[in-house]
Amino acid sequence: MANVECVWDLEEDPEGNVRHVAEHGISIDEVEQVVRDRYADAKASQSSGRPIVFGWTSTGKHLAVIFEVVDEKLPQVYVVTAYEAPPPAEPKRRRKKR
Repeated sequence: MANVECVWDLEEDPEGNVRHVAEHGISIDEVEQVVRDRYADAKASQSSGRPIVFGWTSTGKHLAVIFEVVDEKLPQVYVVTAYEAPPPAEPKRRRKKR
């Protein structure tokens, strides 16, 4: 688990990331869990090119979190959005030929 700091806008900001994430039914704590647990596995989002991580929360949600890196050394990120995402598919087992 990385010690990643997430930057949040004020809750009162109607255009801020706190409200945007809340509109998706997700809490700040849930977002921060996923970012800290999966930060090292970030990949570029296919739609925006921003870093994205996928992971489970302690509440049982599978989230996608998109962010911008503010400071790589700390590390510190600005959360752009987060939403529930389908969990990864189980790998298909190959049947043995008889």
